[in-house]
Amino acid sequence: MGVRSGDDPGGEPNRDDERVLGAIAAQLRGAEPAAAPGRLCAVAVELLPVDGASVSLRGDGMPLRLAASGDVAARLAELQATLGDGPCHHVLRTGAPVLARDLTDAACAERWPVFAQQALGSGVRAVYALPLGSTAVCVGTLDLYSASSGSLTAHELHVALLVAGVMTVALTDLPNDARDAGEGWLSGLAAGHDRVHQAVGMIMAQLGVGAGEALARLRGDAFAHDLTVLEAALDVVARGRRLDTP
Repeated sequence: MGVRSGDDPGGEPNRDDERVLGAIAAQLRGAEPAAAPGRLCAVAVELLPVDGASVSLRGDGMPLRLAASGDVAARLAELQATLGDGPCHHVLRTGAPVLARDLTDAACAERWPVFAQQALGSGVRAVYALPLGSTAVCVGTLDLYSASSGSLTAHELHVALLVAGVMTVALTDLPNDARDAGEGWLSGLAAGHDRVHQAVGMIMAQLGVGAGEALARLRGDAFAHDLTVLEAALDVVARGRRLDTP
């Protein structure tokens, strides 16, 4: 877990930025494109008072988890995709950061009742979700998870935004032919997304519902069986399983 630093009115922001960017550069040195998102999640945990980080890309209908610093962060990223709700989704809709300082607050419980409960059960008290890109073009999110409640200081938020900025550059600078070049994480991500679409199509045909309703049924089935959306989709595709109608 990173060490929380206080605001330092007498400090030198430019020098501190150099220190932060130096730490990021050290993590990325020699990294292949496939390793960059995971390394940036790791450096976020080193530089900030958080216990986990994940990065998700905007997908068609649901965010796609790209990397995470550990099991809890990975699970919470997948949970948001499964639920179709959570801080990540608000960021993708608006392009604005979400800084949920205490998930036990009534406002968080009302806003994300299931996600907040599940996150608290995983030992997470605060979530800070930042856009990758801009309010005009948000390509994904960097989600930071803390076991302790509390707000990020202005300095810490600045550092988090620096990491998010480098993450955005790392993702947008990937070669267009990365999948053909054998980057397994890209091909695996696309294949997983295709399976979700295939399952949604099958559910639409089986139940005579639209795409939105079919995705909602798939998400509900995944949550009910403690699966990710991808796991539930693979089950539907492999076995042709029909989801029960209400």
